[in-house]
Amino acid sequence: MRGQLLLISLLTLSIMTPAQSQPPAASTSASRTPESRTSSMKTLSFRLRPGQDLKEELDKLVQQQHMEAGAVLTCVGSLTDLTLRLANQEGPSRWQGHFEIVSLVGTLSTNGSHIHLSVSDSTGRTLGGHLLAGCKIYTTAEIVVGILPDVVYVREPDPTFGYKELVIKQKKSKNK
Repeated sequence: MRGQLLLISLLTLSIMTPAQSQPPAASTSASRTPESRTSSMKTLSFRLRPGQDLKEELDKLVQQQHMEAGAVLTCVGSLTDLTLRLANQEGPSRWQGHFEIVSLVGTLSTNGSHIHLSVSDSTGRTLGGHLLAGCKIYTTAEIVVGILPDVVYVREPDPTFGYKELVIKQKKSKNK
């Protein structure tokens, strides 16, 4: 009898949809599933050379490509000068030395980009924050960027904190 109940329980669980097997979500705005948009993606791969400014070159690329929506997919390389805006700080923080780029992520748009950089020093200490101009390439920066041609990124004030935050809009189809 216990074996039959176990089998019935397992069969019931296996035919439930994922939504049925999850506890009900609270009805607060924080628990709502974010609205999303879809897009195809074109990638660009490039290398920055010694002395180039990481932020300035990404900004140039966004303008040259007329990039309304994009993302940094990956980056490896090194820097000598480092300029970041750290969490909850108003102004820039600067360092000099030799730093390995361990992460570069963010959204790119002619309407405003938002990029975070993490680097490590020769002891393995890691720093991270908002990428600012003043990050000079030491040996190389090998970067892959994704361009999303079917959406547009814009920045609009969010009443929660007053910052301009990302709003994603679907482009209208040219076939219509």
